[in-house]
Amino acid sequence: MHPSSTEPSERFLRGQATLSSIHGHVGEGVMRALQEIAPDFARLIIEFPYGDIYARGVLSPRERQIATIASLATQGNAPTELKAHLQGGLNVGCTRQELVEVLMQMAVYAGFPAALNALFVAKELFAELDAQCEAQHSPASHGG
Repeated sequence: MHPSSTEPSERFLRGQATLSSIHGHVGEGVMRALQEIAPDFARLIIEFPYGDIYARGVLSPRERQIATIASLATQGNAPTELKAHLQGGLNVGCTRQELVEVLMQMAVYAGFPAALNALFVAKELFAELDAQCEAQHSPASHGG
């Protein structure tokens, strides 16, 4: 929302829907956390990347996540964002194997250290997801 407006803009609503479709409740949580320190920045993130760029069509959400993951991996300085977009990649249909392959390819363009760092972020995410899955399917979680 624009600070002087009480109604969310069309860009904001479109961005919120796109953010939710890729990142689910995790993306919404990040935006809520930003409200405390930089509400205008949260609005800009929702409106520009998600409301304008991600919502353009042409590329599928899956293709956009692959491009984003490759870019974040080559930057080598955004593990939190990389982890979120790896999760987003899984949410929009990428397989773990495809994500690992994208990260491995980045060694050609960004060097082995950047690829290694990105692969370790993926490994951490996959382990967390496996642990969540095991916890949901354990007998203790079903009351027995």
